[in-house]
Amino acid sequence: MKEIKYQRISVRGLAFSLGIVWGLAVLLAGWFSITGWASQFVLNLSSLYVGYTSSFWGGIVGAVWGFIDGFLGGFFLAFFYNLFVTHGLKK
Repeated sequence: MKEIKYQRISVRGLAFSLGIVWGLAVLLAGWFSITGWASQFVLNLSSLYVGYTSSFWGGIVGAVWGFIDGFLGGFFLAFFYNLFVTHGLKK
């Protein structure tokens, strides 16, 4: 039977990509929540991200937290994926 080859994921690439995407999503939600849209989302996330509020500067603070959170999530996701693909899936 032919062996399946799995590709590894760039750890830095996924980490930065998820960090940027999640940071921008949190930033836009913070700014849109000034008008009332996504205000519950900001309220819930503000319990995790210190300083994240429905304001211009609160959105920027949330974006920084969101980038860090997304970066770490992407880093660990790619790291463990690569670990399991190279060591954990061999028979």
